[in-house]
Amino acid sequence: MNTFYKKHPIVFSVILIVAYVVITSLLDNLSATIGIENVLTTPFLFAFGAFLLVFILKCGYKGKFGLTRGHINFAGCLFFLPLAVIVSVNFWSGINLNFNILPTILTIVSMLLVGFIEEIIFRGFLFKAMAKDGIVSAFIVSSLTFAIGHIVNLFNGAELLPTLLQIAYAGAGGFLFTTIFYKTDSLLPCIITHSLLNATSVFMVDGGITTLIFTSIALIIVSLLYALWFFYKYKETDFQLDGE
Repeated sequence: MNTFYKKHPIVFSVILIVAYVVITSLLDNLSATIGIENVLTTPFLFAFGAFLLVFILKCGYKGKFGLTRGHINFAGCLFFLPLAVIVSVNFWSGINLNFNILPTILTIVSMLLVGFIEEIIFRGFLFKAMAKDGIVSAFIVSSLTFAIGHIVNLFNGAELLPTLLQIAYAGAGGFLFTTIFYKTDSLLPCIITHSLLNATSVFMVDGGITTLIFTSIALIIVSLLYALWFFYKYKETDFQLDGE
């Protein structure tokens, strides 16, 4: 498998992304049919995440895929306070504590795993594979595929406007996470933020479409401004294109 990855890194990355999106979507629908949200999805995500982690560690790609501190300058990163602001949007309308225990636990675990998996396959595998041939195109493709991937939610019953807003702020967030990885050689801040943002959405209060639009715009603005800060603060990068 590692041999195939070395010869065809982009193809390998696309296979991972397609498998993840398609299987997760199918299992989400099957879980809904059973009547327990994520009851089938969570075990799959755990297995998929474990597979990615074992592959990375076994092949010695821990540094390549940013599972280290890299060369983070905490002061230069504004101590990652903008990332805390991004996670906090789920609580701007209050906190929902009315939930069923089992579905909620399954959803939280599922969302934490999604954050890890998506950062690894979109930022780690895909961006890393494409960066060798051009950083700009790698940024664009990694961010856009991550954003557009959320369109699958329409096939799972999501409404059009919320999905379009999700695609928009996911694209901005994807660009930010790619920037952080590119400038610091660490994917850990991205994984932590992405996972917490997903998991805390379980406790989000539905504030209506107006609140959704406002928070989506806030996410886009904070993400893009913070990404620009990284490009300003880290004028040079020693990003390891060969992963060694």
